[in-house]
Amino acid sequence: CAVAAAASRMTAMAGERPCIEMGSRRTNEYAAVAAARAAYVAGFASTSNLEAGRHYGIPTTGTAAHSFTLLHDSEEEAFRAQLKTLGKGTTLLVDTYDIEEAVRTGVRLSKGKLGAIRLDSGDLAEQAADVRALLDSLGATKTRIIVTSDLDEYQIAALRAAPVDGYGVGTSLVTGSGAPTCGFVYKLVARAASEDRDAELLPVAKKSSGKTSVGGRKYALRRIGRKCRAEAEVVGIGTAPENDGNDRPLLVQLMAKGRPIGREPLEAARERHLAARAELPQSALKMSKGEPALPTILLDEAGGPADNPYAKEPERTEEVR
Repeated sequence: CAVAAAASRMTAMAGERPCIEMGSRRTNEYAAVAAARAAYVAGFASTSNLEAGRHYGIPTTGTAAHSFTLLHDSEEEAFRAQLKTLGKGTTLLVDTYDIEEAVRTGVRLSKGKLGAIRLDSGDLAEQAADVRALLDSLGATKTRIIVTSDLDEYQIAALRAAPVDGYGVGTSLVTGSGAPTCGFVYKLVARAASEDRDAELLPVAKKSSGKTSVGGRKYALRRIGRKCRAEAEVVGIGTAPENDGNDRPLLVQLMAKGRPIGREPLEAARERHLAARAELPQSALKMSKGEPALPTILLDEAGGPADNPYAKEPERTEEVR
């Protein structure tokens, strides 16, 4: 009921513009199928969930992910591969790097017959207006603009005046809209330089507005200080330094050669949780909101401080006279 109610509000705000259900990664795999059905009942045009399409006959649609673009040597190579496989009517994701350049490349490769482009970050209303003008100037007047990026019914309503042709909705839909959520997403940070088994890993990163990622393979450590108390969380690029006894690795391998290897007995997991919580300072157990109990330190490949694109900018204060 919560999903259908949210879907109904979204389709009401969207009017004649289609809404696409794209929330499978945000919920349990079985719940995702049920959510797709509820969304379709409440007016959504299609779903990205293939099982929902197979089981209920719901029209299916989708688009490529940023990781697909990052896997290729260039954005143009990624677009060529997608167009070759899916045809000119496909939807190209254009905000991995530079939006204008991506739009021009997509139109050129499709000879002006591109089905749609997708925007997934930044000021969607402003970008949609700019992209619409660019598409029209290139002769791609029938190419549609689809927008995503954690949309809900309020954002859909705010985009009514924008030249948008459709909305892809995920998190807010499958959670019923209004429920607290964690915006976890998959970010590709490295790819093999070749198909060789021991090929070098090349760092890759997304550069679009508001969703910049940090390229390169990572390691994560909890820095332990006096009295066995945690002092900081360390995220580094490259290979972790030799353990000096004061850093506890936070990453555990879960898969090897396609097989799960990281399972642990239930009681062992309980004991590990208690030990990890005991490392935290007393301030971490306070129930009031505030700054993180542990600072996060980002290190570059040389072990020095790296720029953190996720760090909050200090608030500006103006002197009043």
